[in-house]
Amino acid sequence: MADEVARRLVHVTGATVPLAHVLAPDTVSWRVVQVFLALSVAVVVVLEFVRLFVGLDWAIYDRLTRPYEQDNPAGYALYIVGMALVAGSVGVLGMPVDVAVSAMLMLAIGDPISGLLGSNDASTVKQVWVLLAMFGVCTLLASPFVPPAAAVLGGLAATFADGVKPTIAGYVVDDNFSIPVLAAATMWAGVAFLGGF
Repeated sequence: MADEVARRLVHVTGATVPLAHVLAPDTVSWRVVQVFLALSVAVVVVLEFVRLFVGLDWAIYDRLTRPYEQDNPAGYALYIVGMALVAGSVGVLGMPVDVAVSAMLMLAIGDPISGLLGSNDASTVKQVWVLLAMFGVCTLLASPFVPPAAAVLGGLAATFADGVKPTIAGYVVDDNFSIPVLAAATMWAGVAFLGGF
């Protein structure tokens, strides 16, 4: 249980990235967020390469990774990649910053709350009450940033990504990647097609 709480606390620290921009946009521009995450991706790619192919065996990996991550990219790396992909979509694809911020907060705050309430392995779906809590938390997190319909759509997408972990070619699609990506895409579509609803 202590390792699970430690994993969740590491998760929450990721909220500082989008919140730094929200709270001090003149100091922490979105470009700063993008550069920081791009550099973070470079670091985790090196760390994961060394861990998986060279054999780096730090004790922190034993505490902060799950059994199914031992021979696959770890959740922390997918977390950074998912956040960086969403942040980069602002400039490259024209995604609104508020959508990106909402999706990143869903991963950083919604996912660890859901994880503490109830966990699942790759072959099961989380309990209904945990999924409802995830939906409520994620919708609330997005509400200050996007219109209500987009917040609800993002909450639904994040909940789906959190509750169902499909296995493709023997690899578990980790929610650390799928939550921000699916939530951002869904909210962006909601903003584009539903406007201010």
